[in-house]
Amino acid sequence: MSSKKLGFGLMRLPLLNQDDQGSIDMEQMKQMVDYFLEQGFTYFDTAWMYCAFKSETAIREALVERHPRDSFTLTTKLHASFLKTKEDRDRIFEEQRQKTGVEYFDYYLLHDVREEHYKIYTELDCFQWLSEKKAQGLVKHMGFSYHDDAELLDRVLTEHPEMEFVQLQLNYLDWNSSSVQSGKCYEVAKKHGVPVIVMEPVKGGTLANVPETVEQLFKNEKPDMSIPSWAIRFAASLDNVMMVLSGMSNMEQMKDNTAYMKEFQPLSEREHELVMQAADIIEGRITIPCTGCAYCVDGCPGSIAIPKYFTLYNTKKQDQDSMLADEEYARLTETFGKASDCVACGQCEEVCPQHLPIVENLKKVAAQFEK
Repeated sequence: MSSKKLGFGLMRLPLLNQDDQGSIDMEQMKQMVDYFLEQGFTYFDTAWMYCAFKSETAIREALVERHPRDSFTLTTKLHASFLKTKEDRDRIFEEQRQKTGVEYFDYYLLHDVREEHYKIYTELDCFQWLSEKKAQGLVKHMGFSYHDDAELLDRVLTEHPEMEFVQLQLNYLDWNSSSVQSGKCYEVAKKHGVPVIVMEPVKGGTLANVPETVEQLFKNEKPDMSIPSWAIRFAASLDNVMMVLSGMSNMEQMKDNTAYMKEFQPLSEREHELVMQAADIIEGRITIPCTGCAYCVDGCPGSIAIPKYFTLYNTKKQDQDSMLADEEYARLTETFGKASDCVACGQCEEVCPQHLPIVENLKKVAAQFEK
């Protein structure tokens, strides 16, 4: 296991067409994979449904077929939404081995544990199943990713002490959030002695594109440090965090992240105070706290570009005079359904890790852009 705390998250890969999650730019991805390894980092994190189900195949082509197996750490996940029977567990697992081209996974997770998914994983005996995979040597380390409150996390870790790590959405904006509960969940994991892998340290790009006042705050303190570096360093500075995943979608992000994470320096006390100050400022500016994971898009009957519309809505709310958001919305509706095409089936809300009231939010988007 690399002691370097930065992992390459394979959910937001470089794309040839920004409107098509599956159009992975393989040449750029290969360059990024090679550069990541050259800089001494080894941890890659994918999942069954990332990039329209193409992320696992892409990592085979970019990494597994081009580098020795002992030179990297590969993680993937099993998601409750695709499990109907016990047979599905092995079917998906075997398909994941084929797609990625590996004999075993270094880390394997039950994906997106929350109240309703925990029931499915329990009914289908997935925790025991995963323990068996570990006993067979097909999985080296087992854990789960988590999107719910601290109370349920405490219950899951109490009922499953065999879990070796937990993956949490953790960033300075969600640290004191009453819905995401980053800070509380981190403390629960620490109490159970379970190390944390961090996802969404930059909250889907929200903490890379901060209000100008926040940018000035950071630039005055450290002119040479990028804005996202503050978010990633915040997460990596926590003593019970073993890895921070960053979804890097171009070489520029890759070079920036690896540069300051190579010889990682934890936040000083003053820097920590600045970050918390920044959280307060940003909190007052975000209307819909979507991270752009796009889980809600698969199977939407209206083919609505939900995360893209939420981003545009937030942009518009921050600058009512901007015409760019209106133009981009009009462009997207030529390919995707309009916000008003929502039939309120609610399946997007069932899979949203942020538990957003998507149907209500789409009504706000429609009111804003479809006047």
